[in-house]
Amino acid sequence: MGMAHYKVILAYDGTHFLGFQRQGSVRTVQLVFETALKQLNWQGRSILSSGRTDTGVHAGGQVVAFELEWKHSPEDLRNALNAALPEDVAVKDVAEVEADFHPRFDAVERFYRYRIYTAAARDPLRECFAWRVRPIPAFEMLESAARLLPGRHDFAAFGNPPKVGGSTVRMIFSAKWELSGDELFFEIRGNAFLYHMVRRMVYVQVQVGQNRLSLEELDAAVRETRPMPPGLAPAQGLVLEEVRYDENRQEAVRIFKTLQ
Repeated sequence: MGMAHYKVILAYDGTHFLGFQRQGSVRTVQLVFETALKQLNWQGRSILSSGRTDTGVHAGGQVVAFELEWKHSPEDLRNALNAALPEDVAVKDVAEVEADFHPRFDAVERFYRYRIYTAAARDPLRECFAWRVRPIPAFEMLESAARLLPGRHDFAAFGNPPKVGGSTVRMIFSAKWELSGDELFFEIRGNAFLYHMVRRMVYVQVQVGQNRLSLEELDAAVRETRPMPPGLAPAQGLVLEEVRYDENRQEAVRIFKTLQ
């Protein structure tokens, strides 16, 4: 088998990474993954990814792609990469794809999950993967806040576009909260997200749940891009769970380019 194009699904604990994107010699997910690839005689300059995650953000479904001359099966490639990667990064799946596959431009949906816990005291076993929130936000208010988010809106009040001057319009397919014991989970699906958009959404919804921000103010931010008080939910509660692709790749690329 000669040169082939591979799609890889990555999971990582973002605690000890300065984000996904390579930044010189500092420890990022891209840097350690490319270092592992080089042990397999990878000759490329840079992998492609479905998007960047911030410092401290985790992933269960980050997607990357690269070209590699590999004589064995995709399963063997998965195992070889995992043997070369540190403990806080793992390859979940490897598949050979078309040469023009792009993990960012071809994506039609991204799914994020944010975890909160409301215990009265800190819990070191949860602290790396959840945000402890007190006072406890009212769950009914969180549900009402989440219902304001779906749809095609200008989300300029919630984040910045990848490129300066780029569009801040995004389509949110669904947004909801779940309650389990003393934990709250926010799940959101959309075609794409602005920088800090999910963490900003979580923060302002918690403000609503704590009666520090009104539903009317949140609604105005979504529908009229009216600014809100500054604040972000901490990075450690956020996980990029999944990036979904459609067989109609040309349509996906066209839609994505309208967002740039």
